Amino acid sequence: MRKIIILAVLAACLTTAACNTVAGAGKDVSSVGHATTDTAQDAAGH
Repeated sequence: MRKIIILAVLAACLTTAACNTVAGAGKDVSSVGHATTDTAQDAAGH
C-alpha cells in the first residue's frame, strides 16, 4: 500500500511539473478523466 501512495505522489509531482499554465493543467486533468472513462468502459465490455 505504501508503494502505491509513493507512486501516486510521484506521478502527481511529475504531472504538476509538466504543466506550465492553469489551462495546461486543466487539459491534463481532462485527458486523464477521458482515459479513465475509456478504460472503465473497456473493462465493463461496452
